[in-house]
Amino acid sequence: MENKSVTVALLQQTRNNNVEQNLEATIQEIKKSAKMGAQIICLQELFRSQYFCQSENSDEFKLSETIPGPTTNTLSKLAQELEIVIISPLFEKRTEGLYHNTAVIIDADGSIVGTYRKMHIPDDPYFYEKFYFTPGDIGFKSFPTRYGRVGILICWDQWFPEAARLVTLSGAQFIFYPTAIGYHDSDTLEVNRQISAWETIQKSHAIANGVFLASVNRVGKEDNITFWGKSFVCDPFGEI
Repeated sequence: MENKSVTVALLQQTRNNNVEQNLEATIQEIKKSAKMGAQIICLQELFRSQYFCQSENSDEFKLSETIPGPTTNTLSKLAQELEIVIISPLFEKRTEGLYHNTAVIIDADGSIVGTYRKMHIPDDPYFYEKFYFTPGDIGFKSFPTRYGRVGILICWDQWFPEAARLVTLSGAQFIFYPTAIGYHDSDTLEVNRQISAWETIQKSHAIANGVFLASVNRVGKEDNITFWGKSFVCDPFGEI
């Protein structure tokens, strides 16, 4: 990044069913991170709520919101006040009947410099995201911020090298992966292998593309899934 040092914070948090409490807890952690010197702060996938995609439930659509909207307005003011970049993943209501798993990039002046809509949507047991989200239509891009040019990909995008390559070719110096990944109670014997594969594939993207990379995952047990956390930052050699 042109030999310029940038301090990054990843907010790995547990969630409850109270979205307002979750938002307030995140705001406090953002303030704490900024006080410690963080310049770019990335939140976990769907940070306002628990991971509701474990079942197909139409009531969960009430968690969606517009962009700009209440959460982005709050975070924009905070970014401007603290002079930080905030990457905020949200359940976006684009219009009635059209919803996305979206990340918003808010610059240090409080402006929204871009959005990314998750392209690769899983439909596996307890990860029924296709019920809720339409694949993104924005493409793979990077966005200029006060502290460097960032690319955003979301969770399952991690497993596809083409996405990281396209983001890098657009100029990204840093790739962020807000994530919600964990294991079912029946998969405990496979956990270490899953975590190893998850780290390895992302580190390989950093090495192949010569970029810094950060992955932030939620943590704690929610219904049937235990989210393993293990958030990390690695350099272009894949070293954490």
